[in-house]
Amino acid sequence: MKEESNHIAGMRNDAVSIFQKGLQAVEPGAAIKKYCRLEDNRLFIGDNIYNLSMYKNLFVIGAGKASAPIAAALEDILGERITKGIINVKYKHVAHLDRIKLIEAGHPVPDKNGQNGASAILGLAHSAEKNDLVLCLISGGGSALLPLPYNGLTLRDKQETIKELLACGASIHEINAIRKHTSRIKGGRLALAAHPATLVSLILSDVVGDDLDVISSGPTVADSTTYIDCIKIFEKYDIIKKLPENVINHIKAGVSGKLPESPKTGDPVFEKIHNFVIGSNIEAMLAAKLYAEGLGYKTIVLSSMIEGETREVAKVHGAIAKEIIKTSNPLPPPACILSGGETTVTLRGKGLGGRNQEFSLAAAIDIAGTDSIVVLSGGTDGTDGPTDAAGAIADNNTLKRAWNMEMDPHCFLEDNDSYHFFKKLDDLLITGPTNTNVMDLRILLVTRNLKTHYESNLGQQVADRLL
Repeated sequence: MKEESNHIAGMRNDAVSIFQKGLQAVEPGAAIKKYCRLEDNRLFIGDNIYNLSMYKNLFVIGAGKASAPIAAALEDILGERITKGIINVKYKHVAHLDRIKLIEAGHPVPDKNGQNGASAILGLAHSAEKNDLVLCLISGGGSALLPLPYNGLTLRDKQETIKELLACGASIHEINAIRKHTSRIKGGRLALAAHPATLVSLILSDVVGDDLDVISSGPTVADSTTYIDCIKIFEKYDIIKKLPENVINHIKAGVSGKLPESPKTGDPVFEKIHNFVIGSNIEAMLAAKLYAEGLGYKTIVLSSMIEGETREVAKVHGAIAKEIIKTSNPLPPPACILSGGETTVTLRGKGLGGRNQEFSLAAAIDIAGTDSIVVLSGGTDGTDGPTDAAGAIADNNTLKRAWNMEMDPHCFLEDNDSYHFFKKLDDLLITGPTNTNVMDLRILLVTRNLKTHYESNLGQQVADRLL
């Protein structure tokens, strides 16, 4: 038993180390310095070169949970070449800045600080002229951190609208369509404000597929949606009577042509706009894969685009782990399975948790009594749902430990109370703010070094419990 315990402890340590390596690969400061460099008076961003001697002013604007470290890295590179800057960040997600003003604001619930900061950011963009260069820093959380309601709307109007959209099950694309048509800054309108200046966006992606139109509601990207789409979304979910009258009247005014549409593909406003993704989920997973292989694990990346109900996704991962033990497919143990993306939780109970903690709990139930399996699921931003945890770690003995503490894991799962389940086991993944955000990273480690627990007394106990 002691040998088994030490073996599992080693795997758990490996899982945490693999997760940390993934985080390091998408650390914003490192990402900026990878994509951006200054030689003489030329700023290299990706394959583009910007001769700074040709620009009168260099402004920095932006918003997101990772915008502070991106801004700090830019200050290291550009120093006094930065004329002025303003960014909105989540409370406590800060960095020391000399040239760029940092405004802390509410996330995920927008607040007055965010609105004031967004207004200042838009104002700075408006001040840019033809011979100016504007660098825009965008990362996850930007939608909430750039709350600037369209004229005639209030912050509360937008909050109530988004609340109804979330409650009815609207997709992120549908929610963002509404956000972009009730905002003065989203849906390409920040690019419109900066025109005719040259604008370069440096983007840390937190959405599946790195869709620029979706990340932070696309403030510097052509909008593919329309006011008519917004009305159709309201009708689809039959929520028109539940929404603020101001919002309905605003969208109808847009449909009738009384309000200008958001800028679309082909609009001249985008001729001097350049968008670069400097970090994404797949980069984190590839770095994690390389490190796991260095630890001796045969490793495969399933996908960086996994979505769906958290519990169902957890069952699939559990099934893959058991297949590895039984048939050595899709690869033999010791194995590491990596996946990314962002799942969703359907709330059925009144507990506390997030999609990563719930994933680990559902997976723990599925893998109980097997050979040595460790599961870690964590949000790369360090925050999983409304908790102080990034996620949780579990293994094939997690259920046994819970039962020994007189906890029923199924009850915790049904109450969506994964946080308190793992807190009592001391198995929460606590990282604090990571200052990055590229969705979630899930790590599944499988070995076959010990006797199969299905054939042991423990396996029989687990089987009895499950029956």
